[in-house]
Amino acid sequence: MRTDRQPTQLRTIEVTPGYNRYAEGSALVKWGNTHVLATITIENRLPPHLRGQGHKGGWLTAEYALLPRSTHERTQRERLYASGRTQEIQRLIGRALRSVTDLTLFKNKTLIVDVDVLQADGGTRCAGILAAYAAMHQASNDLIRAGTIDEWPLTHELAAVSAGVIEGNRYIDLDYNEDLQAEVDLNVVGTGDGQVVEVQGGGEEIPIPAEEYVQLIASGITAIEHILETVRPQLG
Repeated sequence: MRTDRQPTQLRTIEVTPGYNRYAEGSALVKWGNTHVLATITIENRLPPHLRGQGHKGGWLTAEYALLPRSTHERTQRERLYASGRTQEIQRLIGRALRSVTDLTLFKNKTLIVDVDVLQADGGTRCAGILAAYAAMHQASNDLIRAGTIDEWPLTHELAAVSAGVIEGNRYIDLDYNEDLQAEVDLNVVGTGDGQVVEVQGGGEEIPIPAEEYVQLIASGITAIEHILETVRPQLG
């Protein structure tokens, strides 16, 4: 049983946009004891697989990394290639942000989202998605002010949250220790107006009834609305 908050209560979330002075957009997210930095880089070229293909807009891709001492024990740097987990998470972040970004406004440009976990205590991919969205929000503000683009490129607000079942009880926003105990563990990605972008996960030890699975997703979407209500004033 949780002693610091209710089963559906979120950890404290703080967002600091513009944390990196050099990137086109950046944001530091402190989500409980999980701290994540996201930066946006805009390159004036498309990736090789899209060049000369009649692509009408731009492209967005994401990279994700755990810093060596972001975890209880030192994590080795992935110097030669990304692990399967890292590839899974960075693809999730890329898909999530592409789903709410109008890339036709970035013709022949590539937006690179770098998400680095400074400290991990569960929910790093969810914090990474929120940090990526906040960084893109700041970049969009600056691009509009500079006259680089003349339309707001974000079509929806975006966030993500974990939802799980521990000893038959439903929990929202699992920390590291709770994640280890979860019989069911989902990551729900959604918009501020209640739409589902993606759901990852399922039963860790046992099958989950379809009705309970849907209820978990619904609880996650409700939590996402609360997350965005919290961070909206912090985005500027």
